[in-house]
Amino acid sequence: MPTIALFGTSADPPTAGHQAILTWLADQFDQVAVWASDNPFKSHQTPLVHRATMLQLLIEDIDPPRHNLRLEPELSHPRALITVQRARKLWQDADFTLVIGSDLVAQLPRWYRMKELFQQVCLLVIPRPGYPLSEADLEPLRQMGANVTIAPIPVPDVSSTDYRETGDAEAVIPPIEAYIHREQLYTWQDAAPKNLLTRLRDS
Repeated sequence: MPTIALFGTSADPPTAGHQAILTWLADQFDQVAVWASDNPFKSHQTPLVHRATMLQLLIEDIDPPRHNLRLEPELSHPRALITVQRARKLWQDADFTLVIGSDLVAQLPRWYRMKELFQQVCLLVIPRPGYPLSEADLEPLRQMGANVTIAPIPVPDVSSTDYRETGDAEAVIPPIEAYIHREQLYTWQDAAPKNLLTRLRDS
């Protein structure tokens, strides 16, 4: 039975941290399905089509390529249970693991039909800087039927939120930064992209 990691992310924008997570997942699972999604508990300022395009750029930039890692936009839905149901139609005989960041753990009890979701997938929690997590924090989820573990992966201390607010060029890879500036996705872009030309020249 193939193991498939399901990783939906707001990707507003996808960062070097997302790339590290995807690279690690591709080394752990038979397949990794990734998509840009709208989290009903968050507000988004960037249209979904741009976030999906940036995720594809992120995947294409991984070296060496991970051929078991693919963008699957048809899985995108604000409700994780619907996503899992769509995944089961694509891969009928698979063992699914839903991958979430530690910042989402507190939201899980409010997710749509979450007990039904827990019956259909394992949960893998990715630690995020600023959102510390212990095994004890997961016990309430286990009591609700979740099979949940914490991923043993260090994630770069970068944030989509910080990038949107400050334009920190170290948070994103050069192809995504170039796309952001070309499409004028964030309000701070009135300033010239000073770091971009240097990074592209050096890469």
